[in-house]
Amino acid sequence: MKMETERRKEEDSSIWHCDGLECVQVLYSLAWLGLDHDLGGFVSVTALAVLILFHLILVMLLWSYFAVVFTDPGSVPPNWKPLLDEERGDADPLTGSEYGGMPPDSVNPRIRYCRKCNQLKPPRCHHCSVCGRCVLKMDHHCVWVVNCVGALNYKYFLLFLFYTFLETTLVTLSLLPHFIAFFSDDEIPGTPSMLATTFLAFVLNLAFALSVLGFLIMHISLVAANTTTIEAYEKKTTPKWRYDLGRKRNFEQVFGMDKRYWFAPCYSEEDIRRMPALQGFEYPSKPDLDAQEF
Repeated sequence: MKMETERRKEEDSSIWHCDGLECVQVLYSLAWLGLDHDLGGFVSVTALAVLILFHLILVMLLWSYFAVVFTDPGSVPPNWKPLLDEERGDADPLTGSEYGGMPPDSVNPRIRYCRKCNQLKPPRCHHCSVCGRCVLKMDHHCVWVVNCVGALNYKYFLLFLFYTFLETTLVTLSLLPHFIAFFSDDEIPGTPSMLATTFLAFVLNLAFALSVLGFLIMHISLVAANTTTIEAYEKKTTPKWRYDLGRKRNFEQVFGMDKRYWFAPCYSEEDIRRMPALQGFEYPSKPDLDAQEF
């Protein structure tokens, strides 16, 4: 029974993965056909510039996409134990005496523990029911990338959204003049099938651009407050957040301190070495809010 469940889960993941890639392929095909018609077959300087920019953004989009898919979001090592008093517990925390007979911590008896994984949980870690494991600084499980979005791939996910928005916006703006021409009295050149393709490409790219923009704005606000989707829901009645260190430092905990790597789905070795938050186990917090229970 368990093997059958795992098999179905793998099949579902494969289906979602194919759907995500097929979506990219359909948008690319429609955008290509639409731009080819709208820009006069790529013969002008403007058309060449749009074409080059389109493919540069596409490269970054695909790089970010596959980085999200193939990067482990971060998992808890077996028998992991906190070195310091790091966090104050879950909604229903256990004390030290309730797991494995370990004596309770007199300073912090409310230690985060996962009953499903039967192990301790680092700060900001949550259990994913889809992956069946605890994920470091889990934001959500994304079916479109067949992976959890967590501490180690959250930046890549944000860049994937950013470049998807840029790509769909570029195509939308390029096709906008031709779309407006549909509603004019002037004769529109092109075959009916080509006109239909251009119209469909504009509508789909506009819809994707607007939907991705809303999602991107939401995650930018989360980064600015140094929180995740799960944490935002858990602390919705809490006015102050212990990990909110200011927008600049909050941003650096996701994108790193090296500006050269901010728009690339990777980190510099120096940032990884000097910023423990990028590893997903340790996070600086406000001393006056260390007793906050999340």
